[in-house]
Amino acid sequence: MSSLPRREFLKKGALATVAFTAFSPRLLRAAAPDKVNLACVGIGNRGRDVVKELHGTGLANIVALCDTELGAPHTQDILRMFPDVPRFTDFREMFDKLGKQFDAVSIATPDFSHFPIAMLAMSQGKHVYCEKPAGQTFREIALMMAAEKKYGVAAQMGNQGHSEANTFQFKAWTEAGVIRNVTKITAFMNSRRRWHGKTVTGPLPAEAVPASLDWDAWISSVPARDYNRGYLNGEWRSWYHLGNGALGDWGAHIFDTAHEFLHLGLPTEIEPTLEGWSPFIFPQASTLAFRFPARGALPPCELTWYDGLKNLPPLPENMGTAVVDPNIPPPSAGTIDTKVQPPGKVIYGEGLTFKGGSHGSTLQILGPAAADLKLPEVPRSPSNHFKNFLLACKGEEKCRSSFAVAGPLCQTMALGIIAQRHNAKLTFDPVAQRITNHTEADAMLTGLPPRAGWEQYYRL
Repeated sequence: MSSLPRREFLKKGALATVAFTAFSPRLLRAAAPDKVNLACVGIGNRGRDVVKELHGTGLANIVALCDTELGAPHTQDILRMFPDVPRFTDFREMFDKLGKQFDAVSIATPDFSHFPIAMLAMSQGKHVYCEKPAGQTFREIALMMAAEKKYGVAAQMGNQGHSEANTFQFKAWTEAGVIRNVTKITAFMNSRRRWHGKTVTGPLPAEAVPASLDWDAWISSVPARDYNRGYLNGEWRSWYHLGNGALGDWGAHIFDTAHEFLHLGLPTEIEPTLEGWSPFIFPQASTLAFRFPARGALPPCELTWYDGLKNLPPLPENMGTAVVDPNIPPPSAGTIDTKVQPPGKVIYGEGLTFKGGSHGSTLQILGPAAADLKLPEVPRSPSNHFKNFLLACKGEEKCRSSFAVAGPLCQTMALGIIAQRHNAKLTFDPVAQRITNHTEADAMLTGLPPRAGWEQYYRL
């Protein structure tokens, strides 16, 4: 089982020469029989944390690294950790050259590029860990759910709180009837976001592409546009065509458990109230009312989302102090200001009202009624989100935030983003999966056509 000859290639001329060694897959498995051979796409910023978390479980053998900015400072930490691991700037080249040598892929790239990487991986029978939200459009998310089922892979969306205490508590409390007949949910994220205070009149002006960046690979399947530094390093979150705003960024951390265990599915109405609307970037403030129909014996439920610095939600008089998980990572720009209302939720059920925070923080019952309740025992999580994914790859656990679970949550958020983009109340048919009262908004379920050469990922 000898290794193949060492080869070198140069990316974009000004990049440093990137060397890689192609090992026999059989040799890799013999060296680490109990580990999952993992390729990591996106290794800077949030990607750095994802790679470290997956590697830290002791269950992952990192065999390939990919990032469109290998020469940038924020990728150097991971490159130093794995100096001998093959590295690429384009995931397509990584799959072409090393695809037979890894079993799973982590994806921690900007929102708009999740889809093609995940679809290529799943079509080759590779397991996928994908940061939230799963896809950029309603259609992309539907295709990702279908691919997960078709190819029988483990697929985990990276809302890490879905493997922490809140998930197990919410499940136990709904099964025991402590949380029941919920008719109203208030969810909020009022911290400063990158687009607050910005005014734009169109795409940013063209700038020279830095030598450290593979811009063609970075822009992925998005219709071609000129490079500008104002799109990079998290700034893409501000733009409709690249990111998913505050809702797509934080909704999956705040109301994910309510969505799953209350079986909310897809809403039939989404009504926005916006401040500072723009056709290019997200509003300065958004109130989005999602109206879900009755589900069997469960009553209709209205979930209202609030974002914006001054767009504070109405809260119960006995709300008290906020619920804050100390393990929550800070936003990609700045920190959460705990002097204002931290991200969280209020859940109004039959006879009881609950307050909660974000990620894995547990619910608290408002009022004195809690003292008289016999609450069920809540089991401890057997594995964190990263270990859960790798164990699922090995067939020992199931992904807790599989695309089947996370997909409808992300599609709900995608509908909210369409309502923001068009500043219009939408009526949605969950069976036909169509927006029935707004032709332009209905077309956005599919999104803009991919640029030439990227259509293939929609056919996998």
